[in-house]
Amino acid sequence: MVPRPADEPAEVLRRAFLSALDAVSPARLLAPHLGGPRPEFILAVGKASVPMARAALDAHAGVPTLVVTPHGSAPLGEVWPWVEVIEAGHPVPDGGSVRAGRAALERLGSLRAGQRALVLLSGGGSALLCAPRGVTLAQKQALTGELLRCGADITQINTVRKHLSAVKGGGLALATRARVRTLVLSDVVGDPLDMIASGPTVPDPTTFADALAVLDRYGLAAPEARAFFLSGAPDTPVALPDSEATVIGGNRHLLEAAREALTAQGVPTLILGDTFTGEARALAAFHASVIRSVQEHGTPAPRPVALLSGGEATVTLGPDAGRGGRNLEFALALLTELGGTPAGLRGVHVLSAGSDGVDGSSDAAGAILHPDSLDRARALGLDPRESLRRHDAHPFFEALGDLLRTGPTGHNVGDVRAVLIE
Repeated sequence: MVPRPADEPAEVLRRAFLSALDAVSPARLLAPHLGGPRPEFILAVGKASVPMARAALDAHAGVPTLVVTPHGSAPLGEVWPWVEVIEAGHPVPDGGSVRAGRAALERLGSLRAGQRALVLLSGGGSALLCAPRGVTLAQKQALTGELLRCGADITQINTVRKHLSAVKGGGLALATRARVRTLVLSDVVGDPLDMIASGPTVPDPTTFADALAVLDRYGLAAPEARAFFLSGAPDTPVALPDSEATVIGGNRHLLEAAREALTAQGVPTLILGDTFTGEARALAAFHASVIRSVQEHGTPAPRPVALLSGGEATVTLGPDAGRGGRNLEFALALLTELGGTPAGLRGVHVLSAGSDGVDGSSDAAGAILHPDSLDRARALGLDPRESLRRHDAHPFFEALGDLLRTGPTGHNVGDVRAVLIE
């Protein structure tokens, strides 16, 4: 494969993505919030737990700390006797998740009234911190897998998970007499505190009835979960007077940083929005219509222009699903949408990637489309529609050499889709 020149438009998009990740690094976003009284305990949970913990320990050296991070995450670096690190499963909880949930409940539960706990949350915490309630770990793993496969969005998934946990839905804060301060990096559209990492330290506005409604909507049997929801057990707390939480960064921060990076490279840039949800294929169809509008009519902006969008798509998997994720599925669906139009991909470059560096079952952050992507695919005998039908985008883009690989980034502030139209 002939390498492309480093200054081509797709490279402009890649540089902007990496620059945006640096601009919204957990340490940068956390630093302004680390003043105030010294806590007696620090808990960091999520895909960004390691850099968040490191920043907090720079400000509060020596404070006993528990870090809960996905398997294979970048190491904390320094080894301190007052820091415990537990690696756990994501997106489906495992034994490490249960060990982390128990440790968090015990450590917070041992604090006295008047003491302070600092909790640092980022996306992924719902799976990483697990304390099954009403079901076994195996039953919760199976139900989580079913919810992921059926196309439920993160709000629906977390509504169910909160009500099968002693730690989610405010359970963690309920377990301590200490004052709890939570700083949150959001990976959920709209930044709802009760949904990010399933809201372990904030009041929960959802109920057992809401969780049942999710199971009914997707026709999931889940007999053990249903029995618990109807058992009369105490529901999640609606008030937690000694707990406060603040969102310190989210998808909008990432998009604005990407816009600044593109503008600095001389590219006029428009943010379409940061609240896009729904099936990745439907989202691709919408973006294709916007691209055609720019190509044919110069609206919503004339060429050249970069269009940015955020939010989080979903993918409903079939029985023969291959390897991929929502960003790869979006890119492949967009390729098929544009491939059937007169202008096609002429002058169009697209980046679709997750800020955490891992897209679904793929080890890539996402993919980059080039104007010649469809032609190169046909030359290799690849059928994009068949790959899309099987949700098998990773091998397709791997064969083209168009995967975007960053490795786990230590971020988790949602996805970014960038379309540059020459």
